[in-house]
Amino acid sequence: MAQDITEISNLSFEDALKALEEVVRRLESGDVPLDESLDLYERGEALRQHCQARLDAAQARIEKIVTSPDGKAVRTAPFDADS
Repeated sequence: MAQDITEISNLSFEDALKALEEVVRRLESGDVPLDESLDLYERGEALRQHCQARLDAAQARIEKIVTSPDGKAVRTAPFDADS
């Protein structure tokens, strides 16, 4: 599983999401033996966590527009900055 986690950490968001969709598809098919289902579930959870971390990192980089009281854009600030 450690090698699997290393592999997952090197995936782009898009590749991780595709892999997660494949895991879900296989689990939903009902054609996977129990032991393999458990392995797939663990991989799916690792992929989900990776995708969430990538989304969180992207959100932290987003800038928001700070407006004046009259609604005009004044400047930009980091997404997580206090207004």
